[in-house]
Amino acid sequence: MGGAIAKGLVKSGVLPSDITVSAPHQSTLNQYERLGISVTTDNRVAARKADVIMIAVKPWLVETVVGEIKPELDFDRQAIVCVAAGIKGEQLAEWLKGKAMKSAEIMLCIPNIAIEELSSMTFLANVSASDETVKTISDLFAKMGEAKIVAEKQLSAGCTIASCGIAYALRYIRAAVEGSVELGFKAGEAQQIVAQTLAGTVKLLQSSGKHPEELIDAVTTPGGLTIKGLNAMERNGFSNAVIEGLKAGI
Repeated sequence: MGGAIAKGLVKSGVLPSDITVSAPHQSTLNQYERLGISVTTDNRVAARKADVIMIAVKPWLVETVVGEIKPELDFDRQAIVCVAAGIKGEQLAEWLKGKAMKSAEIMLCIPNIAIEELSSMTFLANVSASDETVKTISDLFAKMGEAKIVAEKQLSAGCTIASCGIAYALRYIRAAVEGSVELGFKAGEAQQIVAQTLAGTVKLLQSSGKHPEELIDAVTTPGGLTIKGLNAMERNGFSNAVIEGLKAGI
C-alpha cells in the first residue's frame, strides 16, 4: 500500500523529489528511484525531514517502526499518518509518548490499492491532529481519488467495503469472465467486455446520482433476459453473499 500511495502521489502532481520511500531492501526501492523518488533503507532518514510521515507497514510492524523513528521526530512540525488496518489511535499515541511534552498530530488512514491510479476510496480518521493538518492530509488524499473523514470506529467498515471491496469486485469480474467464456468468448476478450461494462456502470451511477435499483429498472424489461438473470442470481444467494462477505470483514 505504501508503494501504491507513493506512485499515486507522483501521478497526482507531487514532485517526486518531495517524497522519500523507505524499505528494508534496495531491490524493493529501485522502482521508486526510477520515478525520481528519494529512497533509503533507513526509516530514520526517511522520517527526519518529512512534514508528513506515512507509516504504511503491516499492522504488527507499526510499533517497531514507531520505536525506530521516534527519536528523529519533531512534533512541532510533523504529522503522523498511520496506514495500517486495525491500529487504534490511542494505541499509536501511546507508542509515540515520551517525545518532549508535545503530543503528536496523528491521523489514521485506510485507502485502497486503486490509489495508484488516482481512484482510491480513502477513509481518514482524526486522532489528535489540528483542523489545518486534517485539511492538508484530506486534500492530499483527495488528489488520489475520493477522501472521506469518518469517526475512528467506522474505519473497519470502510476497510471491508472499499479496501477488501476491491477483491470482492474482482471476484465478480472473474466469475463474469468465466461465464462469458462458457457463452463463447475468449478469456481476454471476455475480460475486456466485463471491465468496460463495469466502467460504464460506475459512470452511470456517479453521473446520475440515482439509486442502483432505478438504473436496474431502466434496463429490465418485464419478462426479458435481465430479470431472468437477476432472479437466477438471487436464487443462488447473490445479494446475501455480498452482504455476508462485507459483514465477515468487521
